[in-house]
Amino acid sequence: MTGTELIWRIAGGSGDGIDSTSQSFTKALMRAGLHVFTHRHYPSRIRGGHTYVEVRAAEHEVKSRGDGYNFLLALGDSFARNPQDEAYYGNEEAKPLSENLDDLREGGVIVYDEGLLDESEIDDFDQRVEDNDWHVYPMDLRGIAREHGREIMRNTAGVAVTAALLGMETDPFEELMSDNMGGDILEDNLTVLEEAYQQTAELEHTHELEAPTAEPHDDQQVLLNGSNALAYGAIDEGCRFIAGYPMTPWTDVFTIMSQHLPELGGISEQVEDEIAAAALAIGASHAGAKAMSGSSGGGFALMSEPLGLAEMTETPLVLVEAMRAGPSTGMPTKPEQADLEHVLYTSQGDSNRVVFAPGNVAECYDQAREAFRVAYEYQIPAVIVIDQKLSGEMTNVPESHFDREPNPDLGSTLTEEEIAEAPHHASGKFNRFQHDPENGVSPRSIPGQEGGRYLASGNEHTPQGHISEDPDNRVAQTDRRLRKLDAIREDLDSTDLDRQTAYGPDDADYGILVWGSQQPTVEEAVDRLNDDGHSVKALGVSDLMPYPKQDVTEFLESVEECLVVEMNASAQFRGLTQKELGRFGEKLTSLLKYNGNPFEPGEIVEGFDVQVNGGSEPPTAQVRLEPATGD
Repeated sequence: MTGTELIWRIAGGSGDGIDSTSQSFTKALMRAGLHVFTHRHYPSRIRGGHTYVEVRAAEHEVKSRGDGYNFLLALGDSFARNPQDEAYYGNEEAKPLSENLDDLREGGVIVYDEGLLDESEIDDFDQRVEDNDWHVYPMDLRGIAREHGREIMRNTAGVAVTAALLGMETDPFEELMSDNMGGDILEDNLTVLEEAYQQTAELEHTHELEAPTAEPHDDQQVLLNGSNALAYGAIDEGCRFIAGYPMTPWTDVFTIMSQHLPELGGISEQVEDEIAAAALAIGASHAGAKAMSGSSGGGFALMSEPLGLAEMTETPLVLVEAMRAGPSTGMPTKPEQADLEHVLYTSQGDSNRVVFAPGNVAECYDQAREAFRVAYEYQIPAVIVIDQKLSGEMTNVPESHFDREPNPDLGSTLTEEEIAEAPHHASGKFNRFQHDPENGVSPRSIPGQEGGRYLASGNEHTPQGHISEDPDNRVAQTDRRLRKLDAIREDLDSTDLDRQTAYGPDDADYGILVWGSQQPTVEEAVDRLNDDGHSVKALGVSDLMPYPKQDVTEFLESVEECLVVEMNASAQFRGLTQKELGRFGEKLTSLLKYNGNPFEPGEIVEGFDVQVNGGSEPPTAQVRLEPATGD
């Protein structure tokens, strides 16, 4: 899938408009009928530092970042802290060019801003260009921008050069500019676009790379990332309260919700820390609102105590855990899947929670809605686990996917008429926490309802909520809360929504098991492996608690060997699978990556080849193979 696709990388400094420019470029390609996928890389600095975004576009569906890329637009870093080679972090001004060469494919195109960058300062640049048959086009992007507008418009000049070199018309970019700008700013940008395009068109083109073309999409498409989709799913399922504290990459979800909730009569609160955020969400839910909160790993750790409170008081709650590389501050802007055990087992005592891990942007929307449905029907916290990769990477999704009715229903709550018929204590208090519901769910009242008075305590309690350490009551209440998980598993298995995503031929000999954001990358790897004559299928698992034993059992029974793909060093999902289904341990081999970058499809293909065909060497220096049973 390399000859019919464009993978365009725009590199510059944080603050140079790399992200916004890439989004406009991506949207123009999508409107031209192409399928698109973006991957972004940025440093954990307030401002400054090398950043890039890859835009992958093809006529066929693209599900992940590709293996390397084939077009580099290097703008230089205009906010570089130090342009000296001997500085601690090296020559930051030149990094958009010098640090992006390793992944550039043979025969690729390089455009760089010679107004800011000098290729003679890059070690072995000429030799690498010759060895890899790269086609280099120095352009004075900054000069063009300064002459016809402002220096920041060198991004516009870079897009124009890209379009001219790839045989693209500028009409889609002009339309986007007209949608987003006006007045002199628009006119100057259009002038810069035209001038850069014309200068490039006059050059001799030595490369063969062209932009892919496609017919218009059959369905109207929208460009979204996982944070957008998760937030819109929460809103459509009736969430009207969010409390949070900023922490990358959770901040994206929090910001989107905060922008939209006031327009819908909802409330958004930024508070002093994550403990307060979770506690406020619990209070809002107790009062009768659909509420959520969330954080990333370190902040979610602070939510451990209020999470346990929600479990004990059986208060519905949805939390988002947006993983990043840890422990502690770790690498705040890099993806990792190492918080799984943290999410499953944090808080106190026997856990009573649901955990979903969507595998793509569309599933973020679906499972956000499902998390609220389950949380409010079964009076239990539901946690949605995403990561920096899924939260920020954008792709096109049919608009019709989101064409569904909203759901403001509060789940298993009673009307005042139903409360009057429900069991009460002789004191008049409502039996909120009854011992005997078969599915574990004892219907609740909302504060202010006549006859619905009860106590909500973090201590173990009687049916009315009074503190109790009676052994019989303790066993009855614990058993009832645990029964919810069995009921939820039965409920989830009976719904039409597929959260365990099977991919590939049903009768395949080999399997790949994956969870969360790596699912689309695995699917592309499966396509490649089958095209190469292998017999492979995959199962993407989204239900992490309660674990989908039946689905995973059927999958593992049907294959000879199984590769488990995840972004952490300790094989946490493989460990969960062995905990739940230990008899399959000999079939499992982990493929692990934890260097701050997500898998590329080729790494999974190579890892599978080593697993099946033998050999002790890992597929690349960036990943690790680890059998479940040692040798």
